[in-house]
Amino acid sequence: MTSTTSSSPRPIRVVVADDERMVRTALRAILSAEPDLEVTGEAATGAEAVSVGRAQRPDVVLMDVRMPQTDGIRATEQILAFLDRPPRVLVVTTFENDAYVYDALRAGAAGFLLKRAEPDTLVQAVRLVARSDTLLFPAAVRRLATEHAHPTAAPPAWVARLTAREAEVLRHMAGGLTNAEIARRMEVGPATVKTHVASVLAKTGTRDRTQAVVAAYEAGLLHT
Repeated sequence: MTSTTSSSPRPIRVVVADDERMVRTALRAILSAEPDLEVTGEAATGAEAVSVGRAQRPDVVLMDVRMPQTDGIRATEQILAFLDRPPRVLVVTTFENDAYVYDALRAGAAGFLLKRAEPDTLVQAVRLVARSDTLLFPAAVRRLATEHAHPTAAPPAWVARLTAREAEVLRHMAGGLTNAEIARRMEVGPATVKTHVASVLAKTGTRDRTQAVVAAYEAGLLHT
């Protein structure tokens, strides 16, 4: 009789970037305790985060927003620009309503997390941004937009190119709904929602759901 062995899914690869060694150590310990997460590298500056990100090709980078030499905003821009399949960047910050955090989201970060967050929240956030099927903490993103977004006087051209269905999908994305939840709400198939999401990203010129939602706030398409 021939025995078969089932292969386990590849763990989510994470790089931790923070200028404080104790923070990096704590984050590594929390993440490494999970069987589906693997910390593959660390960085103490934004420049190191870019270098390690290029070398390690992780799925997620935990990025401190305030670091010496190159801050987390610039490092996020460089990681997303220079890699053909860039990781998801999750900003880790001390202050939730920080303009730096909003700038990092505009630069392409998939979400943010407070340094005082509980370990379970950290772990679930990493898993969530790795899947990229929903917006991380939509209420917090809305608060940031209320404080820091500056809607343009005239809507950008892409607003007029959105279909009514795509605009509806974008509003649901801003509410933090997954594709499956949007499909149920709109009474369409998940494949249709996936197609609408892809079209929204293409028309807004954004990489992911978070950037698309930020762009919608900047365009005045969503109420802040």
